[in-house]
Order: sequence, then C-alpha cells, then structure tokens
Amino acid sequence: MGEPAPQRWKEDLELATRCVAGDRSAQRTLYEREKRRVHATLYRVLGSNHHIEDVIQETFLQVFRSLRGFRGDASLATWIDRCAVRAAFAHLTSNKRRGTPLELVAEPASGDPSAERRALAREAARHLYAELDKLDAKQRIAFTLHELDGHSIAQVATIMEATVVATKARVWRARQQIEARARKDDVLRAWMQVETSERDERDERDERDERDERGEEADREQ
Repeated sequence: MGEPAPQRWKEDLELATRCVAGDRSAQRTLYEREKRRVHATLYRVLGSNHHIEDVIQETFLQVFRSLRGFRGDASLATWIDRCAVRAAFAHLTSNKRRGTPLELVAEPASGDPSAERRALAREAARHLYAELDKLDAKQRIAFTLHELDGHSIAQVATIMEATVVATKARVWRARQQIEARARKDDVLRAWMQVETSERDERDERDERDERDERGEEADREQ
C-alpha cells in the first residue's frame, strides 16, 4: 500500500499518462482492472446499498479527473482508494444516506458455507450496519477499512490522508460504540467474538509494520 515496487510504479505511471492523454483503451483497462476491488471496498464501507453503483461511478469520475496530478509517490491503487473514500464520505454525509444492508459484507471463504451460516452472517451484517449508521462518517470509514477490508492502521491513514494517531482514535471510538451495543445484542456479540480474534492478528501485524517502518527510517537517516 505504500511506495510501489519499481516495475509496478513504471506500469502505473505509464497507464496514468495514457489515461490523461485520452487513450480510451487505457481508461478501459484501468476501469476493468480496479472496478471489482473498488466495489468490494465500498461494499464494506456502505453495506448493501442501492446507491453503490452511483458511488462507484463517482469514484472513477474523480479518478480520471485527478489523474493528471498522479506522480507515482504512492501506488495507483492507493490513489484510487483515496478517491473511493472521498466518494463514500460525500455519500455518507449527503441527505441521500444509505439503504438497509441485506448481504454479508465480508467475502465468503472458499467452500460455500451452510445456509444457516449464511443466514446468521446476513443477520449479523444487518445488526452491524445498523450500528455503523450511527457513527461519524470518518469513524465509520476508518473502522470498515481496518476491521472489514483488512487494511493496516498505517494504510488506512494513507488512504484517508490522515495521521496514524487520528486514524487509531477513529477506529477505537467506532469499536467502543459497537462493543457497547454488542453487550446488549447476542447476534452482534457473536460477530464481535470472531472479529476480535482476527483483529488481534491484524494488530500484531500493524505493530510489526510500524517497527519495520521505524527501522527503515532510521536506516535512511544514517
């Protein structure tokens, strides 16, 4: 999510340059390459929402309008994620608001789960998104990017163009509110128990990433 590898950086920059020049083939390539990933991210942020295709369209409008400023400092995927977050934030803070989630947000694991598990997952998603609807938009986006989409805190901070400290605070506040509700909601509590185990693994990974980043910064300063 940080600085792209040299080969990918070169490919991203070339594709962006062609898109800015009005190359329809390049624009179509970028759209087809990224649409599914953008849809998955927005699906986790917004839930099952009949406005989601409009938000995807707005994301790519922002992408193509802003590509002239892309310099490859971060990956093209990160650039697109930032546009998706801006579009999601605009939607969440608009008067249209979001619809009732009806589907499981996380991608199904390999091997189709039982009908009972799918039903429980859908029910948990409804309870979770009912609570997410009460959150501040930035808290909601930070929480879903980290807890549901699997980004590290540092990655979420990069995508949201915020500090790591502010991002941690947003995720923590969102988690506190959801955990408070889960104490009174058996369905949400069951989801939280599973999520807590996965969260602990992510937190350990985040700590390793932060240590590695500090080590790289120290090496550069020497």
